Amino acid sequence: MSAQPSAPRRGRGRPPRATASAGAPATRDRILAAAREVFAERGYEKASVRGIAKAADVDAALVHHYFGTKEQVFESAVEGAFAPVLRSQPFAEVRPDHAGEQFVRMFLGIWENPATRAPLLAIIRSAVSNEAAAAIFRRLVAGLVLSKVAKELDGPDAELRAELAAAQVVGVVMLRYVIKVEPVASADPEELIARLAPVLQHHLTGGRLSPDG
Repeated sequence: MSAQPSAPRRGRGRPPRATASAGAPATRDRILAAAREVFAERGYEKASVRGIAKAADVDAALVHHYFGTKEQVFESAVEGAFAPVLRSQPFAEVRPDHAGEQFVRMFLGIWENPATRAPLLAIIRSAVSNEAAAAIFRRLVAGLVLSKVAKELDGPDAELRAELAAAQVVGVVMLRYVIKVEPVASADPEELIARLAPVLQHHLTGGRLSPDG
């Protein structure tokens, strides 16, 4: 009687983690989601590729396969967090006299949405506590968002005016969503838009004052 082939031996412990052969976009998205959670919880400095892999339940090699280094994982996480902005064309069809309102509505709309606010909070908390993370954040914000806005502005100093407008909104974002200072933290979004829009309008479309005033 011939011997029956033995069943393949199974190692101890958990089932094998996902590998590159799994290759589905869902795996990549899961790694990015885990990365944002790890960066939010531990900060950029204490986060590691191994920790991100563990949170995503994949091998560390798979994180390297998709993204490379920790810096590259962080960069991809930042870019993904700004995806709603990158997919939109906020100034493509807006009238010049509505530029300020459009700008502030776009930014506050993203932050008011819990689904887009959570990853942005994770990114910002890392960026304000680590210079390497801050450098990546600055490069992407300037290259992906502000340059896009500046291209739609007429007149001189478009990049500077776009950055000044962004500075107004970022200040409100920090007070409202990160530090949660009252009464800004609980103010009605429409009230904030009404108050900020004229200031942003000046930055985006207002003329520069001459040295003589």
